[in-house]
Amino acid sequence: MVLPIEWDRWRDPGFDDNKQIGFFVSKRSPAKYKLDRRMGENVFGRPKSPVNRREYGPGQHGQRRKGKVSDFGIQLRAKQKLKGYYGDVTEKQFKQTFQQAEKMKGDASQNLIGLLERRLDMIVYRAKFAPTIWAARQLVSHGHIRVNGVKCNIASRRCDVGSEITLGPKAQEMALVMEAQSLAERDIPDYVAIDGTAKATFTRVPKLDEVPYPVKMEPNLVVEFYSR
Repeated sequence: MVLPIEWDRWRDPGFDDNKQIGFFVSKRSPAKYKLDRRMGENVFGRPKSPVNRREYGPGQHGQRRKGKVSDFGIQLRAKQKLKGYYGDVTEKQFKQTFQQAEKMKGDASQNLIGLLERRLDMIVYRAKFAPTIWAARQLVSHGHIRVNGVKCNIASRRCDVGSEITLGPKAQEMALVMEAQSLAERDIPDYVAIDGTAKATFTRVPKLDEVPYPVKMEPNLVVEFYSR
């Protein structure tokens, strides 16, 4: 039984709203390369990925021969890989995104990719304002990103075509941002137009084959997973 917050405050004189508020907020802090090891693929295309040295799974049983995977297992793997690539989006958020994609006209799998690519943190990542999707999410949540000139700290915000994303003054001087812009391991896709070093425009919603995934993504299997 979950107790009302007022009861907890009465019960505990030392109750601190600032300390307790984290209990109600979704928090994601996964090991960045755990997904690579679990999938056996360099999902993010990073040169330091452990999969570049060891292609077997993590743990003492990682090198055991794997049995045949069921259709459900294949679909689940495709969902976990796609969800993890977008910064380990919560299951609730990811399922809601799928449900919205399913209600749209056209191919649900293409719609799903389009909605995920419209996330603000992903556009920041695509524009090479941050070296990883997690760093991009942190830039947004710390208030360093402007959308059409207005500060926005909601990483999951869905941007419209034509939206201008700019770095705040402090972010432009961050070593992390400068490092990201110098990375040669990934290119900026043509649906994100760069203007200088601090401004990017989301020009159109991409199709699956236009998204620069380092590994093969199968959103059609994600659709099958949720349609069971």
